[in-house]
Amino acid sequence: MEEVAVVARPVWAGNLSFGLVSVPVGLYTATDSHTIHFHQLQRGTSDRIRNRRVNERAGDEVELDDIVKGYDAGGEYVLVEPNELDEIAPGRSRSLEITGFVDLDEVDPIFFDKTYYLGPRGAEYGKVYNLLEQALAKACKAGIATFVMRQHEYLVALKAENGLLTLHTLHWADEIRDPKKEIDNLPGKTKVSEKELRMAEQLIETLSMTWDPDEFHDTFQEKVAALLDAKKAGDTVEKAEEPAEPTGAVDLMEALRASVERAGSSKATGGKATTSGKTTGSKKPPAKKRIRSAPKEDLSGMSRADLYKRAAAVNLPGRSNMTREDLAQALSRT
Repeated sequence: MEEVAVVARPVWAGNLSFGLVSVPVGLYTATDSHTIHFHQLQRGTSDRIRNRRVNERAGDEVELDDIVKGYDAGGEYVLVEPNELDEIAPGRSRSLEITGFVDLDEVDPIFFDKTYYLGPRGAEYGKVYNLLEQALAKACKAGIATFVMRQHEYLVALKAENGLLTLHTLHWADEIRDPKKEIDNLPGKTKVSEKELRMAEQLIETLSMTWDPDEFHDTFQEKVAALLDAKKAGDTVEKAEEPAEPTGAVDLMEALRASVERAGSSKATGGKATTSGKTTGSKKPPAKKRIRSAPKEDLSGMSRADLYKRAAAVNLPGRSNMTREDLAQALSRT
């Protein structure tokens, strides 16, 4: 049976204009969430919990068509019908007009919110679309515009990226919080020694790398999936290690020196430094053959994560609740 290609539908459609030039475009979601979603169930049952729209005074469920928006004006509500919000911006809800162009590095990253792809609404508009994309790429600029979508006005930056136009929604200036008001213990310009600063710069240089997003993945979601698989199989999983202790001012120089040495050692062996101070690389040492008459292996230098792997391999009961010392003792008896 021949497969039918599924064409994505735009979340918004309208006219993109700059100066007197206009092109019909569609807005498409650029990202997906890989978060594992759960349903709410009543404990002890498989019964789903549902949210209902209920009149808080009468307790009766209310149909969606009978719900209007209300603004609390202090003692009374000002009611607004859904169509009234559309009527006050009839043209702008289908218009994306560029106000002007700015250098890409002028927009502080804190302003960026969500990313969309922008595509032409018809092959006949490809030339105008490509013209704007190529001009933006060559000028290294972004177009700043506003438009209305789903009864909200958005401030956006239009950019050229990898041969297409992308739209980035931006926070409004009054939505950016003042860090001095949010954080009551900012250190300000704390004095550091030249030696500490040079060591910190050396650490940054040693840990410098080429940005490759494919090297990173959501390990928490992987652990959630592993937890679900283990629970289905009636097994247990390893608990996360405790976070590292904070570095005090007295220990700062020694911690920096040790970090530089560890990072340099990791690069020399072609691996990545881990939080436990060990390195991981693409090449694994060959497995040693087990000799029945060999003495017991010294487990005192192994991390809890490595000990847990050993415990899982021999199906050691109760391993998920054991400390590193408990695991070492239990494994030494097997």
